[in-house]
Amino acid sequence: MEASDEAWLEHACLGGGLPPEAEQHLRLAGIAYSNDEVAEAHLDRAMEAAPGHAAVLIGRYRFYFYKGRLVDALQVAKDCLLKAAHDNTLAQDWRMVRHEDANFGSFEAILPRFYLFTLKAYGYLNMRLGNLVEGREIVLKLLELDPGDKIGAKVLLNVLERMGLDEDD
Repeated sequence: MEASDEAWLEHACLGGGLPPEAEQHLRLAGIAYSNDEVAEAHLDRAMEAAPGHAAVLIGRYRFYFYKGRLVDALQVAKDCLLKAAHDNTLAQDWRMVRHEDANFGSFEAILPRFYLFTLKAYGYLNMRLGNLVEGREIVLKLLELDPGDKIGAKVLLNVLERMGLDEDD
């Protein structure tokens, strides 16, 4: 990936390059938040206007997450993870990603950080949905990729460990 491509992708992760139509539909989805049908229609239109754009994916993820629709949020998190892997030229399977595959140690490196935060969201949702084994694997992968724990994966590990203590009590 050339430096200009990486700069464009970093800009896109922050909402740059979003077509005005998609931006408008994201805004309208937020305004219509209490009406699921209308809000989702706007999210669909935003996706049509900017397929695969990180801002649109994140908007849909947040909508589902805050509505408590965690299964739907998990699917969007998977889509975000695939996008983040692609944008970072990483393996599509998070299990195959290694610490040296990207600049995971730098909090300023936006694309690797987007990958880490997406993987963290994916792990958290797995935990919330009762997929504790996969959730633990993801948290351990996060700590492998980010040994300095800049994104706070140890908090999730502590939750998992506490859950184990509660089961034994």
